[in-house]
Amino acid sequence: MELELKKTNLDNYEICGEVTLTQEETTEVIVPDYCPDIARIISADSKVYLHSRELRDGKASVSGTVRVTVLYTPDGESGIRTLEFAMPFNAESDSRTLADCVFLEADTRTEFLESRMLNPRKVFTHCKLVTRLTGYQKVPLCFCSDLEAEERLCVEKRQEQQRVTLLTHISEKDFTFTEEMNLSPGREGAAELLNSQICSSVTESKIVGSKLIFKGVFSVTLLYRSMDGKYYTSTSELPFSQIMEIEGAAEGCVPSLRLQLTGADLQIDGDDAEGRQIAVTLYLHATVLLREEQELTLLSDLYSTSFETSYEATPLTVTGFYETFSRRHTVREVLEIGVVADTILSLTASCGAVTVSREGETTVLRTEVSVRALYLDEGGVPLVVERSFDTSSQLELPEDCKVTAYAVCPEEVQGSLGDRGIEVRFPVDFRAEAVSRLKKVCISAAKLDTESTKDTAGAPSLVLRCLGKQESAWDLAKKYNTTIAMILAANQLEDGEIPREKLLLIPRKRA
Repeated sequence: MELELKKTNLDNYEICGEVTLTQEETTEVIVPDYCPDIARIISADSKVYLHSRELRDGKASVSGTVRVTVLYTPDGESGIRTLEFAMPFNAESDSRTLADCVFLEADTRTEFLESRMLNPRKVFTHCKLVTRLTGYQKVPLCFCSDLEAEERLCVEKRQEQQRVTLLTHISEKDFTFTEEMNLSPGREGAAELLNSQICSSVTESKIVGSKLIFKGVFSVTLLYRSMDGKYYTSTSELPFSQIMEIEGAAEGCVPSLRLQLTGADLQIDGDDAEGRQIAVTLYLHATVLLREEQELTLLSDLYSTSFETSYEATPLTVTGFYETFSRRHTVREVLEIGVVADTILSLTASCGAVTVSREGETTVLRTEVSVRALYLDEGGVPLVVERSFDTSSQLELPEDCKVTAYAVCPEEVQGSLGDRGIEVRFPVDFRAEAVSRLKKVCISAAKLDTESTKDTAGAPSLVLRCLGKQESAWDLAKKYNTTIAMILAANQLEDGEIPREKLLLIPRKRA
């Protein structure tokens, strides 16, 4: 006869594939008529804005724009001018690695960027892009937790408690942030914006009913030319808050939020004659992954002391450990420049990809941080120095964890002129996610042969032995066709614990 098993079904998402795409893009740009000729390119900077991400027939595709800002010195003039242009791109996976995915997460970064002058009116730009795709599929977690059987069938069952973390919801939202930014006090107003850096940080998130409320800060740094021809850097922190609809989320879920810039528009407010107010408009894509901790009851084994038993067991893979980490490392370095600097105009720092390695029992995260300084020498000539520094952080994690991480420079780079060059200091935040997967075996179907009872005629009615090193009380009871309760009673053990060194009296339960 078939035993009636109690089955549980839970909603769950799992990563079904990860793909890294690398591509190179080039373009030639004509300097607009309203801009002066180029005498020398000082530096080139880029920002990547993703516009779309799609899954179709197992293939993933993303499209976006690389926004390039070239700073240069004009021919026959002093000072700094800026040239901005867009490089559209498309990236598509050429395999069916993401075939069963229902949600796509994408991140594209510039690994290399070079702009050079072909002639005073034309610029050639070459960049290398790396796109990392992560696909998620909806995989309901199905397992048996219990069974119902009449007492006469003498069925013994083994149930295990397992703490797991389930990814229950994935939601997205596009939103626009608009705010006025005031330039730093004591500095002249802006006549022209030359370059900008934008960094986002989520500081708080919570679920209230069917809504996710999250708050954070945008750190905006501007390099600009003032009305009297001088150059300044100004940084402001702009707080934001947003609400997302999350249907069916349980209280106690832990949200993991990721913000991506899809566009930015920064302009001097035309109503401000002094040029001290900047109109900031940011376009963003928010992705939230909700995880819920649950304690599952798994039916892992069974037998009958009266009837022959057969069953089917199904492997079950669950997330047994999930944790997020943020580790801050402060970088202090010197950019040697070889000349006497007069003024630091701007300092920026960007982090590359993070590598994860094991050193003994410690997980080590490493990244290369590229620091760039724009400064004026004694003669007022704008120059750039760029250096890369390795930085690392350590985590104490279980050995079987899979760790994914990225690094950001969340605050303004501080710098000062010293005897050796430009001394810089800034924090690097390593943000990591550690996941450990467990494999369990769960009963999925079971039968009893109730036509005849077990043949135990040749089995001893009494056994004396100790518990083996790798043996549990369940193993012992199942082997000798008895029950744990009978072993405990026969040995006058009331607390349920069986000492390994104790010689046990093991009675056989008769059919």
